[in-house]
Parts: sequence; C-alpha cells; structure tokens
Amino acid sequence: MIIKGKVHRFADDVNTDEIIAAQYLNLTKEEDLGKHCMETLDRDFVKKVKKSDIIVAGKNFGCGSSREHAPRAIKGCGISCVIAESFARIFFRNAINIGLPIFEIKDTSDIKSNDLLEIDVDKGIIKNLNNNKTYHSSAFSGFMQELVNAGGLMNWVRKRKK
Repeated sequence: MIIKGKVHRFADDVNTDEIIAAQYLNLTKEEDLGKHCMETLDRDFVKKVKKSDIIVAGKNFGCGSSREHAPRAIKGCGISCVIAESFARIFFRNAINIGLPIFEIKDTSDIKSNDLLEIDVDKGIIKNLNNNKTYHSSAFSGFMQELVNAGGLMNWVRKRKK
C-alpha cells in the first residue's frame, strides 16, 4: 500500500490530552473525535487537514493516557499515518489496534510542514518529494500489517469470523 499526503508538523512529547482534549472523551465515533483533533495545539488543525495527510512529530508522540481516543481522533480527521522519532508504547499498540499506520524514523527534523511524502507501507520506505530524501522505517510484521490493512483489530476479527 502507498500513502501520499501533506505533512502537518508537531514537536516532541505530544500527549494524548493534546491530541484529543478530555472534554471530548464522551464521543464514540471516530469522525466526531476527529472534529476536535489537535485543537489544543492548533485550533485550525482540522480545517487544514485533507484526507490522507500525514502527521510528523519528534520524540515520544502519544505519551499520556492509555485511551484509544487519541489514535481514533487522528484517524477520524482524515490523517492517513503518523511518523515520529518515537512513540509512547501504549499509543503504538492502540494505533495498530485501530488500524492507524505509524512509522518510527531516527530523525524527523528534515521533514517540514506542507512537505509532500510518499510512503510504501509494506516496505517502510518514506520519500520526501520536496527535498528528495528517503527515510527507512521498520516495516510491520505480517500480522501487524494484516491488522492495519483490515482497519484494526476488531475489523480483522470480524473478517476472520466470516
């Protein structure tokens, strides 16, 4: 699978409360959560996002609570994947479980807001079409790839039952 999208850049230590504020945790649909994604960091974020855009951040993305609301809000606003130097462990697991592709690369500092990226999800190859740089991330294992391709763990289970 190939993902192509515009970058929305964030710093280190973006926590789950910044991804989706606690006041919206009563929302259950991804689309509704997505309407409030990142609004504490950038009030106009959801107005700028186009379907298949990409979040790029520094270290420790998704730190904070263990709730699935954060990756669901990201997915719900149209973001196709997240690239960061590192992820909080629970965010990483929750992202895979809901079918949101995430990639770790050593250094994201050369990737700027509005850069256009092309990602080969199966190979973990990320190309910045603005500066012609290529980055390598570990590709997901076969099972993790199945989960992402199915749209998350619950969808994978439903498909297996059929």
